[in-house]
Amino acid sequence: MSEAILQASGVKKSYLSGERRIEVLQGIDLAIAPAETVSVRGESGSGKSTLLHILAGLDSADSGAVTWEGKPGTGAERRGRFLGMVFQAFYLIPELTALDNILMARRILGPLDAASRARAADLLARVGLSGRARHLPSQLSGGERQRVALARALVNSPRLILADEPTGNLDEGTGDSMIDLLLGLCADTGTALILVTHNPAYAARAARPLVLHSGKLR
Repeated sequence: MSEAILQASGVKKSYLSGERRIEVLQGIDLAIAPAETVSVRGESGSGKSTLLHILAGLDSADSGAVTWEGKPGTGAERRGRFLGMVFQAFYLIPELTALDNILMARRILGPLDAASRARAADLLARVGLSGRARHLPSQLSGGERQRVALARALVNSPRLILADEPTGNLDEGTGDSMIDLLLGLCADTGTALILVTHNPAYAARAARPLVLHSGKLR
């Protein structure tokens, strides 16, 4: 394997439920190579989203370490440069157009320039929405909203995309198209991918399918 762009070592996480402590992650070890595609499948409540949030630096582990390109995974600007995220619920800003939603992810890196605007427009075209640039999220279908979210995740040319159940709010046909687009764009841009999904068919399309069970990756 090439040198890992993301490395998780001994990651543990637990939560209190009343007087009971639930061990969600029990020593996760994971290394992601450049341009590699990995899927993580597991039952509801198995800790898939918790793991993804820790890998993204949005949550902290009880113990263990996560590094991005050999350094601790911290900081909003560094996160914006290193990774992009796609969520089940889209998380688009209702008052902004499709194009401006994409550009919001670019603003964290500094003032917008012509190149940034051109890249956002190009990504809209690549996800098949060049004619929807000025539409608000309320004017888009669920599949279209998720394609905007994917373009937003890619606008900063990240090394890694983290996708958390990206088809969860889509019908089967739209979900299939979304997975085709996600895998295709990651392959075209050389972007690594961690796909969290409950769908075994989608999970099997990753180069390295993994299962999270009883707090362990297998």
